[in-house]
Amino acid sequence: MSAHQTPSDIEVPLPWEITIGRVLDRVTDGNPGKTFVEIGGKSYSYGQVREGVLRTASLFRELGVRHGDRVCLFMPNCVEYLYCWFGLSELGAISVPINTAYRRDETAYILNNAEAVALVTDPSLADVAGDAADLAPGIRHRILRGDGPAGEGWIYFQTAFDRATPLPDRHNVSPDDVSMLVYTSGTTGNPKGVMVTHRMYAAAGQGFAHWTQATPDDRFFTCLPFYHANIQYYSTMGALAAGATLVIVDRFSASRFWGQVRESQATVVNFIGMMMPVLAKNPEQPDDADNTVRLFYGSPSFSPEFLSEFQERFATDIIVGFGMTETCYGTIEAIREDRRAGSSGRPRQHPDPRFENTVRIADAETGRHVGPNTVGEITIKNPTVMPGYWRNDEQNRETLREGWLYTGDLGWLDDDGFLYFVDRKKDIIRRRGENISSQEVENVIKANPNVLDCAVVAVPSELGEDEVKAYVTPRPGATVNPEEVVYWCAEHLAYFKVPRYWEVRDELPRTPSLRVRKDVLRQEREDLIEGCYDLEAAGIRLR
Repeated sequence: MSAHQTPSDIEVPLPWEITIGRVLDRVTDGNPGKTFVEIGGKSYSYGQVREGVLRTASLFRELGVRHGDRVCLFMPNCVEYLYCWFGLSELGAISVPINTAYRRDETAYILNNAEAVALVTDPSLADVAGDAADLAPGIRHRILRGDGPAGEGWIYFQTAFDRATPLPDRHNVSPDDVSMLVYTSGTTGNPKGVMVTHRMYAAAGQGFAHWTQATPDDRFFTCLPFYHANIQYYSTMGALAAGATLVIVDRFSASRFWGQVRESQATVVNFIGMMMPVLAKNPEQPDDADNTVRLFYGSPSFSPEFLSEFQERFATDIIVGFGMTETCYGTIEAIREDRRAGSSGRPRQHPDPRFENTVRIADAETGRHVGPNTVGEITIKNPTVMPGYWRNDEQNRETLREGWLYTGDLGWLDDDGFLYFVDRKKDIIRRRGENISSQEVENVIKANPNVLDCAVVAVPSELGEDEVKAYVTPRPGATVNPEEVVYWCAEHLAYFKVPRYWEVRDELPRTPSLRVRKDVLRQEREDLIEGCYDLEAAGIRLR
């Protein structure tokens, strides 16, 4: 400090202007022996993870992977996934996760769209991966994790890893560099690659640790796949920012969930989609409250009745938020503070007040921002809005306008800035002059004790505009009677919102985030009404 400077004259670096590697360094330097990750029955300390990351970075550099190159990761949850993601980030290269449920053509689309130079996969997926790579001329290296027969041209990850030495020189990587291309679920066409920067990941972790009031003693639990943004942004980076421990299991299982949570002594659990309603509909057990979970975080929002019953039964707390891959900062509820029924909370804030996150509502037609208590498109502006979709100028022009992210979701803000989600823009149903939120109808149907899940879509009407159709899956061991659910809906909804057509089925198509693929339902067959239960044909009159 010069003789003329005061402490207030010195600019303090913004904490989110940092790379993933530097975030890992800071925690590891302070406590290298602390357990960072528990996965597959093994524990890995912060020091072990950093060494594994630097060995993997060296492995990829020896293969010729350079700054900006894309490498696809097509694996189930495993520590090698973390090594590859963080290791590639050390080189300024870009990881590209692929949904492990994808088949050949879906996988090849990602390989080609990302123009990937390498593919890392698992023996259980090697056949699909190999066939997809045959359709992707840009793939120079095929890398196999674990044991298993490898065909000609395959490289064993473990062999190359054992030969590698930790990367000796840390490369010049910027917080602006892209760390991952996270492909969205593709509910409106082919998946789009969201460019997620080091800055976005750093800020997500710092924010999540702040919002959940996490400490190094916390044990974060996730059953989500590594190709999902939630485990990346919040579970992994949140645990890292807090210096805590991350426990990862391979998939969600309603029957095994509480046993896994108790065994891992989890304190913070992330959820998405239907996980919470499924857990709530499990038969009550005398030890339901016997767990260490102090907080669940996820989306969507729930009714006050559901929250009260769940929290009392399992002796825990739940906060919800609104977020998306395109920005890790949307809205969130605060622990033990003011909450509003049906709300997703207020704009998320970073612990550093210099971080500004603003959520506004725009007119769905003109795009101009409107005042409170008016439904429109949710827009977000902050330092962690994505730089764009990978090589998709048309979509970028529609989604990114003057620094604002236009989410494609409809909602409204109350006078105190609490956000209320209404529906996806494309899922609003227009029936006989009335606008209907498919989510509102779905929430009522899901509350029926015999229903596990449902999806509501528009189908053609002989009167013009739309009719409403509901796809319903029954709770295990239960039977759904469409007529009974019709009258259930009529007790809770205006007559025009009650679905006319009903289809009961064992399961619904889903995205990686467990949302129902309504686009798949709409395209399953030409006539979506044929064979359905029709309340009008059944003689039911609700007026």
